[in-house]
Amino acid sequence: MSNPMELLAENRNDIGKGASRRLRREGKVPAILYGGDRPPRSLTLNHAALIHQLENEAFYSSILTVTLDKNSQPCILKDLHRHPAKNSVLHVDLQRVLDDVEIKVSVPLHFLNEETAIGVKQQGGQMSRLMTEVEVSCLPKDLPEYIEIDLSDLELDDTILLSQIVVPEGVEITQLAQTDAPDAPVVNCHRIHVATLDEEVEEGDEETDVEPEEGPVEE
Repeated sequence: MSNPMELLAENRNDIGKGASRRLRREGKVPAILYGGDRPPRSLTLNHAALIHQLENEAFYSSILTVTLDKNSQPCILKDLHRHPAKNSVLHVDLQRVLDDVEIKVSVPLHFLNEETAIGVKQQGGQMSRLMTEVEVSCLPKDLPEYIEIDLSDLELDDTILLSQIVVPEGVEITQLAQTDAPDAPVVNCHRIHVATLDEEVEEGDEETDVEPEEGPVEE
């Protein structure tokens, strides 16, 4: 049995839409493995096994192992094409990784102590997550499964920016490396506004106070 981060693959010789449809009817998913200074290789994956693996959040941001004919190759999940209406995968793009070449991967953000943050527990605020993942650049050995953000000290009307995220050594947030890219908010604590009954009645009264304009009477 394969481990959660291993993809058991088969060679794919038939190319084209017709061949891809036949594979899907057989419970397989067309895939391509590229990069690493080697030619692209067309593969097929088991659809049921893939769907099960995709339920694991770490699968999207980890170094995977694709195994073909007892030969293994490290890779990352680069793109995933899903059916717009069904719980099925139409195509998978995998990128080979090399130990000494940096990769770019979107990593999920895990927010800690959200309910016990100062701005929530003591000041009655509410957290708004403006980002749920962030793209990082690093060597394969440094790739984090996720990045944690501690919200304990976040007060009302405070915001945590992208530049304030603490990332592991050897990891860089790609957006911050772009000189023309502005710093962006990741999460903030804001006030909860609830409309009172008086406000609702007052708004209703304003609407009823407006008299309709008189117009010509049709005969």
